[in-house]
Amino acid sequence: MQTALQFGPVLIHLDDLLAGVWKTVQLAVLSIVCGTVIGVFGAIGRSFGPRWISWPVAAYVELIRNTPLLIQLYFVFFSLPLFGLRLDSNAAAILALSIHLGAYATEILRAGVESVPRGQIEAAKALGLKPYRIIRHIVLVPALKAVYPALSAQFILQLMGTSIVGAIAAEELTAIANNLVMQTFRSFEIYILLAVIYFVLVQAASLVLAALGRLLFRWKA
Repeated sequence: MQTALQFGPVLIHLDDLLAGVWKTVQLAVLSIVCGTVIGVFGAIGRSFGPRWISWPVAAYVELIRNTPLLIQLYFVFFSLPLFGLRLDSNAAAILALSIHLGAYATEILRAGVESVPRGQIEAAKALGLKPYRIIRHIVLVPALKAVYPALSAQFILQLMGTSIVGAIAAEELTAIANNLVMQTFRSFEIYILLAVIYFVLVQAASLVLAALGRLLFRWKA
């Protein structure tokens, strides 16, 4: 039995899919920004903080990196209301994605921080620079430059990771596509189109991140 592909019933819902693309980009960008901030503070705390800071950060990193993102998503969405904090689906998705990325960004940035020669830090101290200036100019900028390719790859994974937040009814591209499957019964065509859209999204994000890296660090092409 052969089934002909029919994209017509799917393409009439293209506006819905494009709306899903926009929502996916929003989720990815917000969680990447928040997760990177978590990673910066986590890397600094783990590398320069006292034990009462570095140990909890290490525990957080190990906990998040050794549990599935889906379980973390369920925990944020279903467990926080038990403590009186109720979040809608999109807010819970952003929080879970940010916490998830924060753990990986902490380790990536920590590797960059550890690569900065200690002599540079000691020289900055000898010149009388304040601690926040040392961390900002002597540590973070070279560290970020060193690990930017790895961090960019993690950002791409974060973009693709948004595809599971439909499990808590958050609106994004995959969730909208699944709803269209139930409406049109053209699952194969929709998932082909979905794969193409994600491929284009990832390629576009890769180009944007590469351009951003060249702009920030004046990399040569």
